[in-house]
Amino acid sequence: MYVKFISRLFSAMAGPRPVVMSGPSGAGKSTLLKKLLKEFNGVFGFSVSHTTRNPRPGEENGKDYHFVSREVMQTSIAKGEFIESAEFSGNMYGTSKAAVQAVQAQNLICILDIDMQGVKNIKKTDLNPIYVSVQAPSMDILEKRLRDRKTESEESLQKRLHAAKVDVEISKEPGLFDVVIINDDLEAAYGKLKDVLLEEIQKVRDVNKSS
Repeated sequence: MYVKFISRLFSAMAGPRPVVMSGPSGAGKSTLLKKLLKEFNGVFGFSVSHTTRNPRPGEENGKDYHFVSREVMQTSIAKGEFIESAEFSGNMYGTSKAAVQAVQAQNLICILDIDMQGVKNIKKTDLNPIYVSVQAPSMDILEKRLRDRKTESEESLQKRLHAAKVDVEISKEPGLFDVVIINDDLEAAYGKLKDVLLEEIQKVRDVNKSS
């Protein structure tokens, strides 16, 4: 019933195809997205996820995440207000319908930064996004990137590394992603990301020109 409801919801929603970006922490998704948003100003909108974790230094509520209590998030999920949700390292994360609708209503390509569990949930809907997986060249490089951040406890870092190993294996499933980008060279990785999105980018620009 829930999946059918979401399917009807997205069948009725107009706007360009969203983009689902997935990949482990440290793979470089955020860096690639920042470059994309800078080059194509006025084309993309970021779907702001909800989380029950505390903000990190410099993060803003409503911009980086919607920071909410566990009780508030559980209530919203029970009401069917979320496309997907998952729990990681003791914290809940999720994407609300309203966050996607707000972006699509502006004729923008909605970017959803989602974990593997969320990707599989969205596969059950009619959202029809472009699926992109961003991976680090190796687990050693990923670990170095995470350690260099100095934002994780050792326990949290080990959990992230374990999740990343699972992430890499799942990303190899045939047909799960439209493109898997190995972020070894930033410019090459960015070029690959642009190539897979250019058709939708052009559609948005054409509509904006005619309006």
